[in-house]
Amino acid sequence: MSAAYCRAAPGHPVHAAYHDLEYGFPSSDEQVLFERLVLEINQAGLSWLTILNKRAAFRVAYLDFDVDRVADFGAGDISRLLGDAGIVRNRLKIEAAIDNARRIQELRKSHGSFAPWLDVHHPRAVEEWSKLFRRTFRFTGGQIVNEFLMSLGYLPGAHEPDCPAYARISALSPPWMRTAANGLVIDK
Repeated sequence: MSAAYCRAAPGHPVHAAYHDLEYGFPSSDEQVLFERLVLEINQAGLSWLTILNKRAAFRVAYLDFDVDRVADFGAGDISRLLGDAGIVRNRLKIEAAIDNARRIQELRKSHGSFAPWLDVHHPRAVEEWSKLFRRTFRFTGGQIVNEFLMSLGYLPGAHEPDCPAYARISALSPPWMRTAANGLVIDK
C-alpha cells in the first residue's frame, strides 16, 4: 500500500475497517500472522480490494487460518480449494499456504511460534527480510514480504503520521517504532 491508502481508505465500504483497525497494527497471534501471510501471497497480481472482498471465503476455505488444520491438508483439500470460486484458485498459492503452515509448525519447535521467530530476526532491511523469507517460506517475494511486515508493524510506512490510525498504532509501540526509538534505522 502507499501513503495514498490513508486518504482513500477511510469511509470506503471495504478498505476502511482494514485500514483503521488492522493495517500496521502489531499482532503476535499465530492465526492473524498466518492469515496475513496467506492473504498477501494471494494478493500477488491482484488488487487488495479483491482480496478483502474474498476474505470471508478465505477464512472458510482455510479453516479460520488454523495452522495445524491447514498443515494437514492433502490432495483432496487442494482439489477442493482449486474448485472454490470464493478464493484465488491458483495451485502455487494454495500449495504455498499449506507448505507455509507446515513451516510455521517447524518454527514452533525452534522459536515457540511465528511471532517469536519474527521478533528474533527484527530489525532487518527489506532485502534481508526477503532473503530470510525465501529461505523459510514459499511464494514470498520482496513485495509480499514488505507488505506482510508493514501490515504487522515490523516495517514503517503503513500510515502517514497525520493519519488517525498512526496515533493508535503508536500507542501500541510496534516493532519498527521501538527500533527507531533505540536509534536503529530500517531501510524500507
